[in-house]
Amino acid sequence: MADLLGSILSSMEKPPTAHNQESRRKAKEQAARLKKMEEDEKRKKAEFRKKMEKEVSDFIQDSTLQKKTYEPMSKIKRSILHDVAEVAGLTSFSFGEDEESRYVMLFKREFAPSDEELEAYRKGEEWDPQKAEERRRRKEQAALETEEASRSQKRPASPSSNYRDKYSHLIGTSAAKDAAHTLQANQSYGCVPVANKRDTRSIEEAMNEIRAKKRQKKGEEDGAGSSV
Repeated sequence: MADLLGSILSSMEKPPTAHNQESRRKAKEQAARLKKMEEDEKRKKAEFRKKMEKEVSDFIQDSTLQKKTYEPMSKIKRSILHDVAEVAGLTSFSFGEDEESRYVMLFKREFAPSDEELEAYRKGEEWDPQKAEERRRRKEQAALETEEASRSQKRPASPSSNYRDKYSHLIGTSAAKDAAHTLQANQSYGCVPVANKRDTRSIEEAMNEIRAKKRQKKGEEDGAGSSV
């Protein structure tokens, strides 16, 4: 009987001590603070989103603006801004090396940035369309020169000069022609100019001369036969 009564008494909760009461109070206060912080954070996000929606709407309605740059902001705020921009039909990008310096830029769809422009922003440089156009032209010119050089290497090699040009300062450009026209026959060597070798007679004259020689030869042969 005594054992049963003792087990019943030991199973009953003991009245909380002062230390336990203090711990429970602190735990309740901490839970209340966390809940309030979550509610405040939720409220701030909603307010920030509402503010971004207003700014994005004003940006879209302003026909003079093509892009909009924001100050560096936290990752959560950047995420909210990207979401608002996407819903509004804008293009958005984040730039910056470290987390504290990252910022958001918005672009209207009809003025979406090129790859070169994005690369400049990633490097922390200002985008200058005129300088970009100059770089593009220089790049195209370099490509054309490279292509032309490649074509030149494939062409068959040809001599850069000939002997006439090489020795023109010694004999002159028309010396050979003049020498050919002024060539005189050297009788001691039997050299006769080509012009002197040409037969200037007509065909009829040549045929008459041949016939005359034949008659003369025949006459000589007949005279020799009669003498025998």
